[in-house]
Amino acid sequence: MKQAIAGVVPAETKEAVVMVVWPSIASSASGRFLGRLFSIRWPDVYIFRLGNLLALLGIPWALVLYFWRLLPSGGRRYTLTNRRVAVQTPITGVDLAAIELDAFDSIETDVRPGQAWFNAGDLSFRREGREVFRLAGVQWPEPFRQSCLKSQRAFVSVRQAVLEQLQARSA
Repeated sequence: MKQAIAGVVPAETKEAVVMVVWPSIASSASGRFLGRLFSIRWPDVYIFRLGNLLALLGIPWALVLYFWRLLPSGGRRYTLTNRRVAVQTPITGVDLAAIELDAFDSIETDVRPGQAWFNAGDLSFRREGREVFRLAGVQWPEPFRQSCLKSQRAFVSVRQAVLEQLQARSA
């Protein structure tokens, strides 16, 4: 065993996966449309709502959207590693886009219309108030947001400590 602490890998040595999440069907415009229909509360009498009836009728279309996101051509997954956040293809894991952990300073959750019904939201990675990266339709966005921020803080603080140690040695 080469690791002092199980599961902890220095970012300089190897890129290790911290967390993988799959986007909800609410990441697409069609999924958000379904979410808006399903959230109709009229008439608000116990479970007897128009939105619940539409949800039953919309199951076939929702299943098509669900399985579409798993296809190599149309799907993607979001991977947090000890170095970056990446958008990857679902099966092969080929990178489509990525952002380094030191390239942003905050993450905001943006719940667009139709995403609330699916408990989903977009994560907007920001640097100095400007959006530099966006993950669409993250299912349960807050836990992934917190994991990204914790990994980012750890990455930046360790890098800073290593730089200070190197500067102290050279002085």
